[in-house]
Amino acid sequence: MTRPTAIIAEDEPLLRGELKEALLRQWPELDIVGEAEDGVRALAAWRTHQPRVLFLDIEMPGMNGLQVAAEASGKSHIVFVTAYNEYAVAAFEQGALDYVMKPFSSARLRTAIERVKERIGADPADLREILRVLQECNRPPPRYLRWLSVARGRDVQLITCEEICYFQADNKYTEVVTAGGRALISKTLRELEQELDPEVFVRIHRGTIVNVAAVAAVERDARGSLAVRLKQRAETLPVSASHAHVFRHM
Repeated sequence: MTRPTAIIAEDEPLLRGELKEALLRQWPELDIVGEAEDGVRALAAWRTHQPRVLFLDIEMPGMNGLQVAAEASGKSHIVFVTAYNEYAVAAFEQGALDYVMKPFSSARLRTAIERVKERIGADPADLREILRVLQECNRPPPRYLRWLSVARGRDVQLITCEEICYFQADNKYTEVVTAGGRALISKTLRELEQELDPEVFVRIHRGTIVNVAAVAAVERDARGSLAVRLKQRAETLPVSASHAHVFRHM
């Protein structure tokens, strides 16, 4: 009978050695045909050996384990090795073969091995959908704009986003409006929208983005049109029909 084959991919040498030793002790029939300390080497080893089982750390340099798993999805059984419980639980519940948490527990590894053995003869799971979700979760949080630099003669004034009441499009420029004044910057409204926190700044009109913290009230006139009244400015800002859904709770 053909011995099952496996590759271990773990960037910490000590943990990789511990996992290998534990696997050989608890599953002596397993043939470990390759080891890798990063995602690039893991993928190369997988392509060379096409193992039946792939023990994959999620966080590795070069390529992470999720990217390697995407290549091996449906071709090798995947056991995720991770210190991040949210990844492990999600992967297991969505059909990944199993997971092992770091630091390793002999009992937990034994459970994972038994589950691998139960499925070793079956076709490996297609993990494309859960891997797509996990990749989204694994991305670092976006870094939003925190301040703007505005030229004032020979000086450069810094305006924090908290100070801004709203942005108004002005041809190829954008007017930055605070409680105490106005200034022009050379970015377009479209460019700014990509850099601003969407939980804080919302577009209410084709030419206007408002800081929700600067809004005192949203008023509706006799015709049903909406306008934003500000806390620290006298003017009101019209809300176009296409952006009225921002205030749909009214």
